[in-house]
Amino acid sequence: MIQGEKNVEQPIRWAMIGGGRGSQIGYIHRSSALRDHNFELVAGAFDINPNRGKDFGVNLHVEPERCYAGYKEMFEKEAKREDGIQAVSIATPNGTHYEMTKAALYAGLHVICEKPLCFTVKEAIELEKLAKNKQLVVGITYGYAGHQMIEQARQMIENGELGDICIVNMQFAHGFHSAPVEAANASTKWRVDPKMAGPSYVLGDLGTHPLYLSKVMLPNFKIKKLMCTRQSFVKSRAPLEDNAYTIMEYENGAIGTVWSFCVNAGSMHGQKIRVIGSKASIEWWDEHPNQLRYEVQGKPAMILDRGMNYLYPEALADDRIGGGHPEGLFEAWSNLYTRFAKAIAAAERRDWREDLWYPGIEAGVEGVRWVENCVRSADNGAVWVEYQ
Repeated sequence: MIQGEKNVEQPIRWAMIGGGRGSQIGYIHRSSALRDHNFELVAGAFDINPNRGKDFGVNLHVEPERCYAGYKEMFEKEAKREDGIQAVSIATPNGTHYEMTKAALYAGLHVICEKPLCFTVKEAIELEKLAKNKQLVVGITYGYAGHQMIEQARQMIENGELGDICIVNMQFAHGFHSAPVEAANASTKWRVDPKMAGPSYVLGDLGTHPLYLSKVMLPNFKIKKLMCTRQSFVKSRAPLEDNAYTIMEYENGAIGTVWSFCVNAGSMHGQKIRVIGSKASIEWWDEHPNQLRYEVQGKPAMILDRGMNYLYPEALADDRIGGGHPEGLFEAWSNLYTRFAKAIAAAERRDWREDLWYPGIEAGVEGVRWVENCVRSADNGAVWVEYQ
């Protein structure tokens, strides 16, 4: 059970780019990073408006002189300080991630970046090589992976409780963008602008989340080929899609599907992953994240609850408040930031932790690769393409 005791010798000196006043995701980053004393927020370039960013940073108890007008200034000035930053989180629109991550790595900083890492596989591989050459950690905030029951699912599959896996059925299908809300919402507007969002909307913004959950649960599954179709039901979003279906064949013969959709009117979130084996199936729904549905052929369905002693020790290690009490997104993100902290501390010691999984640079590369292959399939008439 996690109780806030230290995982690192000293809190990692940490900064943020973006995530300023009014940013929902910025608050999630800060709450999660600071919860277990693994990180200390000492600097930031919080807003494109320097005055607004400085005012916000001061209200977060950051020293005024360490609230910077931009990330380049921050990297330059922090490098001259004995107590300068060691890591930075990037919580800005998609189109900025590549340059910011690249600059941070060249500045010798560990990076925690919102997905997507960048827009092209070529850029992603460049960042991967740079991070490995400099022996720096790059974490990608696939925050749902920090939920305790995802680890339980991973252990159940690994221990053969489901048998041979044949189907992985995934979806992230909410309804909040069933109308053209971007016309009056700046935080949504950039998501449907190819210059800022990249080559896709819901494939990258939604579909990569359950895809990464499948990677946590099934780390050895590799995609062989896929077929994708995508549409813009709100016509003004074209050429970016607000609906996409992807079918995948894995190298071991299993089949995967991903439904990425933001026009599912009435649906709150609609993110689910169902893994079907020869003996049993499991299903996790992020609107009920504390439960994992377990269905054994010929027996009544069971609901496994987080925090209970019948779970695997690896799942209970992520527990924070014991069984019966509900945990949510902040706890999941905190678990993820704890993993990032452990990885960064190990990297600083040059003692890489092979036993520690977290959404790292490889997850960032894979997310970009999947979107690129989906777009290639869809734009060529929804044809099967070899996974490249």
